[in-house]
Amino acid sequence: MPKSRTIHVCNECGTESPQWFGKCPGCGTYGSLEEQTIAASESSSLGGRGGWQSTTRSSRKSKGAPQPRASLKFSQIAEDVQTRFPSGYGELDRVLGGGIVPGSLVLIGGDPGIGKSTLLLQTANKLSKAHRVLYVSAEESGQQVKLRASRLGVGTIAVSQEEEKNGKSSKTPHADPNLFVLPETDLEEILRELESLKPQMAVIDSIQTIYLSSLSSAPGSVAQVRECTSALMRVGKRENITLLIVGHVTKEGAIAGPRVLEHLVDTVLYFEGDRYASHRLLRSVKNRFGSTHEIGIFEMVEHGLQEVLNPSELFLGNRDEFAPGTATVVACEGTRPLVVELQALVSPTSYSSPRRSTTGVDYGRLQQILAVLEKRVGIPLSKLDAYVASAGGLGVAEPAADLGIAVSVVASFRDRVVDPRTVLIGEVGLGGQVRLVSQMELRLKESAKLGFKRAIVPKGQAFPDDLGIEILPVGKVLDAIIAAIPPQPRFGSMPPMEEDEEMDELQNGEY
Repeated sequence: MPKSRTIHVCNECGTESPQWFGKCPGCGTYGSLEEQTIAASESSSLGGRGGWQSTTRSSRKSKGAPQPRASLKFSQIAEDVQTRFPSGYGELDRVLGGGIVPGSLVLIGGDPGIGKSTLLLQTANKLSKAHRVLYVSAEESGQQVKLRASRLGVGTIAVSQEEEKNGKSSKTPHADPNLFVLPETDLEEILRELESLKPQMAVIDSIQTIYLSSLSSAPGSVAQVRECTSALMRVGKRENITLLIVGHVTKEGAIAGPRVLEHLVDTVLYFEGDRYASHRLLRSVKNRFGSTHEIGIFEMVEHGLQEVLNPSELFLGNRDEFAPGTATVVACEGTRPLVVELQALVSPTSYSSPRRSTTGVDYGRLQQILAVLEKRVGIPLSKLDAYVASAGGLGVAEPAADLGIAVSVVASFRDRVVDPRTVLIGEVGLGGQVRLVSQMELRLKESAKLGFKRAIVPKGQAFPDDLGIEILPVGKVLDAIIAAIPPQPRFGSMPPMEEDEEMDELQNGEY
């Protein structure tokens, strides 16, 4: 009879080793090997390696069994056009590459309380109008899922506008015949229900809380996560069931468990956002059926998540009052342009070393831009505190926002208001030059659609005449500052300057 054995498994890449190492021999991570006991029954488990290997060896030794062809010509492979179906959320479809692919495995990770379960429960409700959907809750009881569903309006009859006018706006709950809930943690029971019910889509919430009884390790361990995901993948591919799997994240923000979990699934999504802000971002870091450069934007409201169809309005802030140190940039997430308001505050420091702080802006980029402004433009910022933030806390990491950061810092330093009808697009080089960025025409069209009249952009690129916005090409950051900040009286206690005097100071670098 075979005996159980002890191995050491890396919780980052899944590499197995018979002995412990301080450094993983597979991925090189330190302190990632954990001891796992492989029971004797694992050879016959649903996802055990021993059962697969023994079956494979016996089939190879069988002389009468037909041998499959080892390879095919590329031209002989039939093209399988995947028919996608909509999820009910256009933002989710955008991130997935145009809709849900039948039989695909989608892993969704995010911080606790960010709204992963809310998003999937609402998606399951929308899909149940045309498809059979199974929601597997391994973290909540059926009553708890029902309570959350009632708060989100899941499983309710829509009210017409006439009924609402007559005062009959209360929603009447009813049982949706296509939405099923299974509160279960045993993987064998879950697989049995999937094969019996045969839903078009199933939600697994979450992969770290289900277990395979034939394994002696605890739920959430490396072996459990690997074997449970492998078993779910086989059933999903065989029965053509789309699986949306929730994954916990570590304190560093990575999905908990072995890296093999992300390798097994077809798509890996991250649900991000500040818990104190209303917007949520859905990003793709792996997608076998689409691009990984798209994002979906949602807003958390009283009754759950709703799509943000015009995200630029969300991140523009209040445009009625214009304060010094505010500039507008156009960032791109994939093929989606986002018009974002940047705010800067420069003030004298009371410390020996000045403070620099950012919200939504890369800290290293701010340090670099401050150095360029001091060296190339002559603005003494080395003894001043500098704070830069994006409206709404949206992360703006691309270099195209450099010009907006530079102009907003100068505007705050001089207590000036940047022309509110102007957007700034461009990367700032270490020599003070303004460099070209990609997707410029897409950014300009979005700016014109939102009513902006001017765009300060890097020179050296031709644009169509029908964009509906005035183009001001500049070669240096100093030229952009002069074009973006019109002569005007200072705010606060600083005395006003004449137009000619201010222009002379800018051009001569006499700040």
